[in-house]
Amino acid sequence: MIILGIDPGFAIVGVGIIEHKGNKFKVIDYFAVTTKAGLAMEQRLKLIYESIDDAIKKYSPDCMAIEELFFNNNAKTALQVGQARGVILLAAVNSGLPIFEYTPLQVKQSVVGYGRAAKGQIQQMTKALLSLNEIPKPDDVADALAIAICHAHSHKMVRLGVHM
Repeated sequence: MIILGIDPGFAIVGVGIIEHKGNKFKVIDYFAVTTKAGLAMEQRLKLIYESIDDAIKKYSPDCMAIEELFFNNNAKTALQVGQARGVILLAAVNSGLPIFEYTPLQVKQSVVGYGRAAKGQIQQMTKALLSLNEIPKPDDVADALAIAICHAHSHKMVRLGVHM
């Protein structure tokens, strides 16, 4: 199964593509989609949409795993991330890609085994599970890979009849 993991954002979208076979993970690619602050909002959203659409076409994932939006204290930031998340979901829907959403707590529990794990713990475990030489940068990319791992673990549990 090829999983497209997404850490949604407006300035930076983390993207991670992994393959999961049996109990093994293989990293296919990972990168960040960045948009410049001076660019008009609609142009930033277009760039995000096109980048995700291109990744879907290039890697032909079986599904998309995306982090659920959590509320931020800054309403403007929350709205911008919500809009970016909308165009990301649209790219998946337009491609017929199944979408699975996970909370930060679910990702932490799945990757580290502890829902209150620190960011560094998640990054270290992601690095170990994917046999990477270093933690991917920026953090959004490491988060996207963790979200993809979360889906691989969750999908496996559902196949075994355990619902999370």
